[in-house]
Amino acid sequence: MTELTHFNEQGRAKMVDISDKTETVRTAVALSSITVNEEIYKQIAEGSNKKGDVFSVAQVAGIMAAKNTSSLIPMCHPLALTGVNITFEWSTSENYVINITAEVKTKGSTGVEMEALVAASTAALTIYDMCKALGKDMVIGNTMLISKTGGKSGDYLRETD
Repeated sequence: MTELTHFNEQGRAKMVDISDKTETVRTAVALSSITVNEEIYKQIAEGSNKKGDVFSVAQVAGIMAAKNTSSLIPMCHPLALTGVNITFEWSTSENYVINITAEVKTKGSTGVEMEALVAASTAALTIYDMCKALGKDMVIGNTMLISKTGGKSGDYLRETD
């Protein structure tokens, strides 16, 4: 079994020392989703939400969240991100689902998986906040890591169904 790295010799939490780790280009892509009702779908699609452009606000929120991940997740290192991109895609086959993809990049000594996950989650939460006056029955769906590159553990790509 792999030794847990976030515990010190007393069994208490610690931030991992990454000073000896190799600096490499690292990327991570995460996905989240939110299911909305037809009225919310129409307002977002038409750009008529009274709070403003839902996707623009959610995009900025996701970027800001990625940049501030270390303030939210106690053992995350503050990172100098080199890029963050948030995209939205509608899936209207059964329900009105917005798929949110967050891609985060850095050149550093630790990965950006948490930054991508926090960005995607925050974008979904922001959509909820922007649209809650139209219905509180929205559902934020599974949030997951899709891929990551760089670092000692190597690349990861989630298998699709």
